[in-house]
Amino acid sequence: MNAAPSPVLVIVSGLSGSGKSVALKTFEDLDYYCSDNIPVNLLPEFVRGVLGERNEGRPQRMALGIDVRGRSDLSQLGQWRQSARDHDIDATLLFFEADDDTLLARFADTRRRHPLSQLGLSLPEAIVRERELTAPLRHEADAIIDTSRLNVHQLRRKLITDYALGHGGGLSLLFESFAYKRGVPAEADFVFDARVLPNPHWDPELRPLTGRDRQVREHLDAQPEVARYVAQLEDLLDTWLPKLGSETRSYVTIAFGCTGGKHRSVYLAERMARHARAQGWPDVATFHREQD
Repeated sequence: MNAAPSPVLVIVSGLSGSGKSVALKTFEDLDYYCSDNIPVNLLPEFVRGVLGERNEGRPQRMALGIDVRGRSDLSQLGQWRQSARDHDIDATLLFFEADDDTLLARFADTRRRHPLSQLGLSLPEAIVRERELTAPLRHEADAIIDTSRLNVHQLRRKLITDYALGHGGGLSLLFESFAYKRGVPAEADFVFDARVLPNPHWDPELRPLTGRDRQVREHLDAQPEVARYVAQLEDLLDTWLPKLGSETRSYVTIAFGCTGGKHRSVYLAERMARHARAQGWPDVATFHREQD
């Protein structure tokens, strides 16, 4: 019998406005147990309580946010991570940052207050001070992710493919939806055209919804063309995806495109992801390029 995989812990840290909230939401969408703003000195007890061996229903994946809001000595993290490894917990630290101009623009766009503004610092001063305070975390990080040139969609996809997938002990599957008018994803391994299917866009009640909504799912489920399309897809993927497991790759991207990337492609990506999970694939994720 194979040993149970070690729990996976991702620590999300970095500068305010650099994308930490997007990162935690992405991990949460992938069924990670997530918690934000944890003081470093409380980490050992908190993680043991959630991932500890005595907790039979423990989650296998956790993502925690740590930053200057915790008001603790961030330099303690390195020592704690070593302790976590001694207890067979794989703790990966991701540090998010962006250049000053990008951070200033993001704070201006969202009109949020910087966490250190309460110290009487101007926004530029607060950014400089935060860089100083988080320097120990940046030095300790397994990966430094500069989001200056990444939009939300690009950041989500990077997190899914580079850090969230690959812990299931086998080939990971990413089912992606997209709009043809914005181009085919260059990284897709398989691409399927959903424009041949009935378009819910022409139903006024369904138009504002997406392929993740129950009404759209039920509408498409009832279409004979859709049932035939899905059956053929399932047979194709069930036959050939396992063949890729022997290659030196960690994940495969299966992309579905339609006109707007809102209804049919989203529906297919979600439906095929559910089918893959039911077939026993250990690591399955979805990404909706025009919707996420």
